[in-house]
Amino acid sequence: MDKKKLNRGALLGAAFLMATSAIGPGFLTQTATFTGSLGASFGFVILVSLLMSAIAQLNIWRVLCSSGKRGQDVANELLKGLGYFLAALIALGGLAFNIGNVGGGALGFNALLGIPDKVGCVISGLLAIVIFLSKQAKSIVDQVVKYLGAIMIVVILVVMVVTKPPVGEAVKNTFLPSAGMNSLFPAILTLLGGTVGGYITFAGAHRLIDAGVTGKDRLSEVNRSSVMGICIAAVVRVLLFLAVLGVVTRFAGINLSNPSANAGLVAESASTGYKGISNPAAYAFLVGAGSLAYRFAGLVILCAAVTSIIGAAYTSVSFLKTFHKSIAKNENWWIIGFIAVSTLIMTILGGAAKLLVLAGAVNGLILPISLGVCLVAAKNKKIMGEDYKHPTWLWALGVVVVLVSAYVGVTSLGNLANLFA
Repeated sequence: MDKKKLNRGALLGAAFLMATSAIGPGFLTQTATFTGSLGASFGFVILVSLLMSAIAQLNIWRVLCSSGKRGQDVANELLKGLGYFLAALIALGGLAFNIGNVGGGALGFNALLGIPDKVGCVISGLLAIVIFLSKQAKSIVDQVVKYLGAIMIVVILVVMVVTKPPVGEAVKNTFLPSAGMNSLFPAILTLLGGTVGGYITFAGAHRLIDAGVTGKDRLSEVNRSSVMGICIAAVVRVLLFLAVLGVVTRFAGINLSNPSANAGLVAESASTGYKGISNPAAYAFLVGAGSLAYRFAGLVILCAAVTSIIGAAYTSVSFLKTFHKSIAKNENWWIIGFIAVSTLIMTILGGAAKLLVLAGAVNGLILPISLGVCLVAAKNKKIMGEDYKHPTWLWALGVVVVLVSAYVGVTSLGNLANLFA
């Protein structure tokens, strides 16, 4: 395979790695839940969060790939020790969210095949581990995330066609939302963190650095890959939004989070026959398109979980490389260990609720720090070189996103109180 094909594969793989890292079980739940509460106005939330996510990611990917340095290395050059702090934050958040991803895999297996949760956790972890047992793991990752991402898009598209959403109303509310900003703003902040928060925004950039796609002469390719990743995540978000909107419109007042509360609203089989459903997206698929669609929902959740496990483990370990040379030398084994620990904790502790609450608070702090570091580095000639020029408009918009995401981070610290409730 020639170098051009390898580069194209890495660029596409990086885009899908970023996108599928974002499209985890939590992503699906957020989308269904907010669509249920905001209706067509959720389109406006998707649009605004998409623009902010693109700004954050373009800034970070440009700085990292142009300099050829990973996020923690750029941070260490700005302030000694800052990179280690950032790496520790991301590894902690990545581990905790990976526990949730493994749990999401169990939910997917249960909906798809009826497999018990603990068994589903183990199988989900093993599927991800098998990939990294190969010496060609990074190339395999590029392929796996592309195919699983494509499966998610196709399945959700089919369900969307069946539920027949009011597309015109969705388009109108995307630009002129009927819901008030008091209800829209929290959703925007949540989606921003879920799309480019924590380790997610670094996933593709670190993959490009590992593939050697670096330097100022490669910025046009880096930009395309970055935008592609955001767009892939946006396509899945929009299709899922429309699929769920069809259900919400048909059954006004439906409670997607509590199937048993809808006994007088939807068909008996959907309201009482699946009381154990805990995922709003899976329940929406069931109500909108029947039992087969519920199985499809299991497939989507499973694909989302496995790709997120891969993305979280790969990116978290790419930050841990800073701590010791042996980690870089034995990267695949560290990734396998990372996945194994996540799987073991989820299997033994179940929801691991307190750890996930802590991770949520930590994750909220990462984006303003990581993006802020990259914005400062963009003006540093020692890091970027004398001839590098960062677009002023992109830098200024990045500052706005830092301020907004910092507000999210400070707000999320309030969740720490839940640990001691």
